[in-house]
Amino acid sequence: MIVPLDEGVRTLVRDGDTVALEGFTHLIPIAAGHEIIRQRIRGLTLVRMTPDILYDQMIGAGCARRLVFSWGGNPGVGSLHRFRDAIQNGWPAPLEIEEHSHAGMANRYVAGASGVPFAVLRGYTGTDLVGQTDAIKPITCPFSGEELTAVSALTPDVTVIHAQRADRAGNVQLWGITGVQKEAVLAARRTLVTVEEVVDTLDPVPGQVVLPARVVTAVAAAPGGARPSYAHGYYDRDNDAYRQWDAVARDRASFQRWLDEEIGAAVPSGGER
Repeated sequence: MIVPLDEGVRTLVRDGDTVALEGFTHLIPIAAGHEIIRQRIRGLTLVRMTPDILYDQMIGAGCARRLVFSWGGNPGVGSLHRFRDAIQNGWPAPLEIEEHSHAGMANRYVAGASGVPFAVLRGYTGTDLVGQTDAIKPITCPFSGEELTAVSALTPDVTVIHAQRADRAGNVQLWGITGVQKEAVLAARRTLVTVEEVVDTLDPVPGQVVLPARVVTAVAAAPGGARPSYAHGYYDRDNDAYRQWDAVARDRASFQRWLDEEIGAAVPSGGER
């Protein structure tokens, strides 16, 4: 089903949902995240392996109550200041966090996509995450007796990704660095894919991933929808935008101006510094 972006978000993303907006340096669904902010959707559990400035914006806008992740930062620049303010000062609202390793998050998506309740790996052995996170539990191999770690499956209510193309039947094609987008889509109950363009035919591309229409709930055309990240074959990463975000996000007042001027959303409640 091909829909306008605002309709796709309104239909598929609901208050209190667990939402994964995935993309690893590439094809980050920025336009969809901004539409979630614009529609003032609240109480979300945001899931992503590497939350960057998009999640900083969504947290600062008051969309999130919880973050599940493995690394967070403004890549190549530094910290996420709206994320930090939420953790340290509860502004605009307190934020719960659940931390994992990259391997743990990837395996959780794979388990969700595979329809099994958990994945097993060695990567957490010896770390202090075991015992502090309900989604991580020690497990004994029934064959060798080896002590391993189980991580619960991730099954988001909604996964949102950006891709290069979709055809008019709703089949989606992406290529380049694809991260865990495929697994995140297959693990989710509902999926929204924004694309650079809708075409009549998906011409083959080396290294492509094709998501069939049957696993995609809705597609929305959003040219430039990954900026300031990049879309391989369409546009480059805007490094200046990432550097500029650091100055915007450091101060609540400058963030609120950005939110009003760039997104057109109401500023979050909460006192000034």
